[in-house]
Amino acid sequence: MAEEILLIAGVVIAVLMIFRMYICGERCKSKTKLHGKTVIVTGSNTGIGRATAVDLARRGARVILACRNQVCGETAVALVQRESGSKNVVFMQLDLASLKSVRSFAETFLKTERRLDILINNAGVYMQGTTEDGLGLMFGVNHIGHFLLTNLLLDKLKECAPSRIVTVSSYLHNFGNLDFDILRTHKEFGVGAINSDLYRNMNKMTRRLLKPIAALFFKDVEAGAQTTLHCAVQEGIESLSGRYFSNCAVQKVKAKAQDDAVAKKLWEVSETLCGLS
Repeated sequence: MAEEILLIAGVVIAVLMIFRMYICGERCKSKTKLHGKTVIVTGSNTGIGRATAVDLARRGARVILACRNQVCGETAVALVQRESGSKNVVFMQLDLASLKSVRSFAETFLKTERRLDILINNAGVYMQGTTEDGLGLMFGVNHIGHFLLTNLLLDKLKECAPSRIVTVSSYLHNFGNLDFDILRTHKEFGVGAINSDLYRNMNKMTRRLLKPIAALFFKDVEAGAQTTLHCAVQEGIESLSGRYFSNCAVQKVKAKAQDDAVAKKLWEVSETLCGLS
């Protein structure tokens, strides 16, 4: 009986290990070095963002941790420096829920940094509320704040070409619909299946219930960062600009995500909301 129990336990453990390997998915295979390059990673004080920053710092890049909270950001700098072995990691304050803060960050960056080679729009929130500018919090931070930031830094990115912009998205876009009538409310847009600190704003009971599920079925932050890294440094994918990547490969998206008219309207609305038009 004891031997049977041990055998069953061994099989279960082996199956779980194989399952976890499957869940974690593909890894970025590029060995590209980034010495002399400068990278911005938003929301990099924790989770996928910090894991991304560590990898890029190991490759030799100057990494800017663009985070809302100064204490958390400076703590993250120390952690990223320690884990990467690089001292070329710095904090710059950026609150994507404030268009004023986004403009201030861009102005300071352009005055103090010589170049920008990679912009990684990683930050995201999953909670109700409104931004300083009256937008729904998730829409304001996850999209509008990054939209403005990217536009303000675009000339510098072009100047340092070949450069890249990576915007972290969610698999849940497959299940969503874009309603232009509710863009100023706070009831829109979800998150993907990564076991990160994005869920920190949920109530304690919900977090406790999710923890064992996330540990088994969700990628950890290092695995979750692999597609971001692939898009940031992988050689030979330049012709795939603008495509949606998951698991370190281009993926098909549903027809509604390929609607040029909707994309054009969203761009125009975004320009209006962040004061670019």
